[in-house]
Amino acid sequence: MDIPKQYDPKQAEQDHYQRWESQGCFAPEINQDPNAPTFSIVIPPPNVTGSLHMGHALQHTMMDVLTRYKRMCGYRTLWLPGMDHAGISTQLMVTRELKGEGLTRHDLGREQFVERVWKWKKESGGQITKQMRREGASVDWSREKFTMDEDLSRAVREVFVRLYEEGMIYRGNRIVNWCPNDQTVLSDLEVQKDPQAGKLYYLRYPAKNGDRSVTVATTRPETMLGDTAVAVNPNDERYRNLVGSILILPLTGREIPVVADEFVDPTFGTGAVKVTPAHDPNDYEMGLRHKLEQIVVIDPQAKMTAAAGAEFVGLDRYKARAKVVEQFEELGLLEKVDDYEFSISKCERCKTVIEPLTSTQWFLRMDELRDLALGLMARDKKPRFFPEVPHEKVYTNWLENLRDWTISRQLWWGHQIPAWYTPDGEVIVARSEAEAREQAGTAELTQDPDVLDTWFSSALWPFSTMGWPDAAPDLNTFYPTSVLVTARDIIFLWVSRMVMTGMKFMGDRPFDDVFVTGTILDKHGQRMSKTKMNGVDPLEVFDKYGVDATRLTLASVGTTDTRWNEKQVESYRNFANKIWNAARFCLMFSEGGSVNPAILNVTTPDSALHDRWIVSRLNQTSGAVREALLNYQFHEAVQTLYHFFWDDFCDWYIELTKADVIAEEASPARDEARTRLLTVLEQALRLLHPFMPYITEELWQRLPGTHEGLLHPAYQAAKPTIMLAAYPEGRAELIDVDAESQMQALIDLISRVRNIRSEMNIKPGEPVPVLIGSPDEGLRSVFSANASQITRLVRASEFSVSEKLEAPRASARAVLMGGAEVAVPLEGLIDFELERQRLGKEKEKLAAEASKLVAQLANPQFAERAPAEKVEEVRARIADIAQRTAQLDQTIGNLQ
Repeated sequence: MDIPKQYDPKQAEQDHYQRWESQGCFAPEINQDPNAPTFSIVIPPPNVTGSLHMGHALQHTMMDVLTRYKRMCGYRTLWLPGMDHAGISTQLMVTRELKGEGLTRHDLGREQFVERVWKWKKESGGQITKQMRREGASVDWSREKFTMDEDLSRAVREVFVRLYEEGMIYRGNRIVNWCPNDQTVLSDLEVQKDPQAGKLYYLRYPAKNGDRSVTVATTRPETMLGDTAVAVNPNDERYRNLVGSILILPLTGREIPVVADEFVDPTFGTGAVKVTPAHDPNDYEMGLRHKLEQIVVIDPQAKMTAAAGAEFVGLDRYKARAKVVEQFEELGLLEKVDDYEFSISKCERCKTVIEPLTSTQWFLRMDELRDLALGLMARDKKPRFFPEVPHEKVYTNWLENLRDWTISRQLWWGHQIPAWYTPDGEVIVARSEAEAREQAGTAELTQDPDVLDTWFSSALWPFSTMGWPDAAPDLNTFYPTSVLVTARDIIFLWVSRMVMTGMKFMGDRPFDDVFVTGTILDKHGQRMSKTKMNGVDPLEVFDKYGVDATRLTLASVGTTDTRWNEKQVESYRNFANKIWNAARFCLMFSEGGSVNPAILNVTTPDSALHDRWIVSRLNQTSGAVREALLNYQFHEAVQTLYHFFWDDFCDWYIELTKADVIAEEASPARDEARTRLLTVLEQALRLLHPFMPYITEELWQRLPGTHEGLLHPAYQAAKPTIMLAAYPEGRAELIDVDAESQMQALIDLISRVRNIRSEMNIKPGEPVPVLIGSPDEGLRSVFSANASQITRLVRASEFSVSEKLEAPRASARAVLMGGAEVAVPLEGLIDFELERQRLGKEKEKLAAEASKLVAQLANPQFAERAPAEKVEEVRARIADIAQRTAQLDQTIGNLQ
């Protein structure tokens, strides 16, 4: 059969995906078994503004491996794709586009701006879903969702109304995290804390009666203009007599009290703290406890307000800070300034320093939702985290300390809050404007301008995408989903919220398991990011090495953080080439043979050892891969498949069966050997398919005898494709421990003789005598029964097996498993003197190299400054040289 010498990944990637998608192979409806078990995954919806990065490629690979595997096992599978509207990011993207046209969103107005975003989404958004097709992602595109689709928006409104009616959503004036750049409130989870070297300013506030003063320490002197008290700990003896007294706030002349509060840490600064209820979350809570006034001195643009005083109004907060410090110094009230390291809060997206402001926002009480999630974990230990440590503990600890969620955002793009206001200020929350008018008894309504936090709609993703609140068939079939594959940085933002809303509105968990992937780092161990310009574009890697090789590399990552290494991708491209070349050999000698799984179901003691062995190895491998995938051990599955195909199938089975397969004369024995080889190859391709979908489909379609009958029974009406073939089961009754043990003895013998040939520099084509001694009768029988195979593979001129090894002194020897020994007499094969000289020179070179490496290690500068992996590399090389030198000494001794 004709087959190209080289594999063309790009052609296969294009042809097969289009065929799979057009034939409906990705949809659960392809499964015709009414009793089929179900398997479902919802994709973590990528932002509509995004493009494929390594994090996506990693997660998508793992999700696709699981989905393809379960589909081949006969499960009715649904991998549901979709995108997130990404409120802030998308609004900024379109705002920048408008800026290039000399416009702002306010020039367009809200309605036209939102229309413009939809237009942008249609034309430019969703690039990532096109790229997902390139990955081979077997998602059901017919069910693709977008968080702003009308059916999902209806679900969002329904959830909001129900929670409001139960008193869980409320509108209130509270202190919030405000981003002056994005002009919106942020939840605590959207704020990142960065350590920063700053200053701690000690400001002195004089007492009203002039007797004494109180010094407070602060990192933000500009906020003192909004102070309404100074607080001390009630147990602090230094200030006990001052509690209740009045201080004069410098620069303002305002009178403020000294209050006692348990929150105050007596060890911080002077033990007395300024209280600015309008500009600090802790001060806000303290202000509520002591009924303090809230004076807003910083506005949403991070500029000082009129309440800060005429000298400060309009100043940027940092310029105001400098001016406050300057005036305190002039007044002699600046006691000192210390260097101080503290955490500063920044907007996770744009990195602007957050300004805590009091603002009227919508909030969601989390107590009941938190208890639902914690109860599920305590009662059912769901979801199960993989790995359990540390993620389960981190998840539950966070839930236990959950605060109310600020759910409103000051944006135009997103789910507008379904609340309307009457002219007299009454709030009407309803599912639609028509319903709101009916409730209010008037058409004079104004809708709340804010939108919901993007994560609010994302929290509903597992059930809103399946038709909730309607009693949709998909909900009954695929909810709860089977597993969520995600990154650890959104366990709080997304995973926990899906669990809480799933329990609240579905009465059940959203997924059984959560697999938390590792992170792909750059070659220096740094996180990849746009700002660092150190990202790797997976599409470029696809173009260079092929999708299959990239997927195999990504699947190997598992749960550990891994440095990106293109050499690993290159090695898996070599593996793909190995698969192609092995299949090409099988197809070149396929006449008279055909794929026939039944031939692997029966082996007898009369069957050739290598045939019994490969059937056993195939079933061992199938079982091991199934077990690995059951526990999300992707790396272990990849390694098992790699070694089975490269080592067992290519290096040994093809070589051992080759004589029968390439026999010139046609015969039933040749046909049987070719059929068995083709069938083992076909089963191996099935095992590899979830990881390497393209090359396996390309080769499977070329094999003689692949037809509908090889598909899983659930897909008998489908057209032939490997992705619907039954995944090999790993049958225990076909595992032959004796055959594997005997074959291992043969492999050990052949490998040792080949090593001797290499070490002794014997010409490849030169036949060598091989003498074996073994006290074990069983081993002697194995060697004798397979003498012809051994002779052929080691090019033996003579081959003898005896109970005790008797060989000339000038022989190369090796100890085999089971106490056996092998010897290759060297007389006449090599020039002893020349060989001793050659080996002596090699020893000298190794000694010189070892000396340099030892000196390098002894150099303190190298040991301290070099990367740890480089130091370890040097140590490993020294150990390798020592081992090689010992081998050379033994070899030289044999040549005396």
